[in-house]
Amino acid sequence: MGKKVNPPKYLAQDQTVAPVLGDSTGTKHIFVNLATQTLTAYQGDKEVFNFPVSTGKWGPTPTGDFHIWVKLRYTRMTGGDESDGTFYDLPNVPYVMFFSNDEVPASRGYSIHGAYWHNNFGHIMSHGCVNMRVEDVAKVYEWADPPTQGDVTHATEDNPGTLITIFGTPPSE
Repeated sequence: MGKKVNPPKYLAQDQTVAPVLGDSTGTKHIFVNLATQTLTAYQGDKEVFNFPVSTGKWGPTPTGDFHIWVKLRYTRMTGGDESDGTFYDLPNVPYVMFFSNDEVPASRGYSIHGAYWHNNFGHIMSHGCVNMRVEDVAKVYEWADPPTQGDVTHATEDNPGTLITIFGTPPSE
């Protein structure tokens, strides 16, 4: 958007969040409602989290069923286009959960992640990812499968990633 953003210094520090739920049972499932700009997480039939999000404004957020394939404690994200003012270069994006399916490959780079560069959650605002407040996404990151192990955690056949369902039509803002 033509502005330089300096990430907060605390993002580069090790801030492992303690698990918030303890042991529980039931399949984990994350729902992202594009119409209401919300993320709701369930374990079995129990709602665990409900948070506002910001989804695609400068590029659509894909819809369908996805699985988390890798979790990164923080990463650098770049993209957009300088010619139309949508270029971004963001260091230390926190609590990143990349997702994919057979139609939207991992190489497309869609994720749920923290956004320290805006506070406009509940409104479309991203290039296609699901943006969340850092303090909210930290909770989802620790809760979601695969269980976090260090700064990089890959899903495996024995330890698959949480199912994410993205649905609805985003509001036109």
